[in-house]
Order: sequence, then C-alpha cells, then structure tokens
Amino acid sequence: MEPKPHVIPKETGWIEVITGCMFSGKTEELIRRLKRAKIAKQSVKIFKPVIDVRYSSDAIVSHSEQSLPSILIKDVNEILEHSEDAQVIGIDEAQFLSNELVGICNQLADKGKRVIVAGLDMDYRGVPFEPMPQLLSIAEYITKSLAICVKCGNPADRTQRKTASSKRLIVGAADLYEARCRKCHYIPEEI
Repeated sequence: MEPKPHVIPKETGWIEVITGCMFSGKTEELIRRLKRAKIAKQSVKIFKPVIDVRYSSDAIVSHSEQSLPSILIKDVNEILEHSEDAQVIGIDEAQFLSNELVGICNQLADKGKRVIVAGLDMDYRGVPFEPMPQLLSIAEYITKSLAICVKCGNPADRTQRKTASSKRLIVGAADLYEARCRKCHYIPEEI
C-alpha cells in the first residue's frame, strides 16, 4: 500500500452565535471572546447597528458595563467593507440587522474568518427574531444564555416588555424590559 501524500488543511472560518433573552449575558460573553482573541494578538473588528446607541455610539456595552470599541453600521454590507484585514469579527445586537447578515456571515467564514454574532433569539412576544433563526442553523457553535426570572427566580429565556406597544422594535434596557421564565412571561396588551 502506497502512503498517502501529506494533506495540508485549508484555512477555515466558522460562525459562533450567542443568543438568549435580554439580561442573559450575551454581550458580556461576546466581549469575553473578543478580548481573548485580542490577547492572542488576532486582528478583531466589532460591529453594532446604528439603532442601538443606548450606552455608547462607539462601543458595544454590556448591561454590566463591560465594553469594547466598535463600528456603528447602518447597512450590513459595511461589515464586509471594514473586515478585509480582520481575523475575528464580532457583531452585537444582530436582531436589529437585516436578513442579509446571514449571507455576509457565510462569506466571512468562507474566507477563513471567525465570526461571532450575539443577539436576541425571540422578541417580546416570544416569536423568533430574524435573522437569528437562520444564523443558528448555519453556525458551527451555538451558546444559548439564560437569565434569572425577576418574578420567580427560575431560569429565564423570555424578554418581558414592561410597556404596552405593538411596535416590534423598541430599543431599551431595564427601563422597558426584564427577564422572565415561560410561566411568568405574558404579552402586554397592544395600544
């Protein structure tokens, strides 16, 4: 039997998705992973949608006040424009971005880049939040974070809106939302 020639693996990228309800530590986990990549001297680029300037316009910021500088984007194609020299790409609040994000993440991973995306998996009604379901289906690694229900202390996987509105997107923090379990979550009456 003749020996097989030495095969050199091609560079490969991958997609990691961090998801869960509000206050489950998604951005905190994203920041942790990106800081480790920086410690490893990898080139990192971080993006967040222009709609989310709750805490900062030039950084991703967790509810626990951890932060990393980021680029504010209006259109998901800006990620491609700014990522050419990056080895690791971080994207926060993906639920505020268009479904084009799925193809862009695939393109980046196909180019050998590590893509880490964080976002809500469900809206305040408990309905899957686009483009997260599609990202979850193509990701190599998935982390679903749970919070603690503010009503009963059980593991929380839902985001409770504390105000009545039929608008799907209302950007806010503890002033408008809290973590709830399946039992304690309800859909507020729309006005």
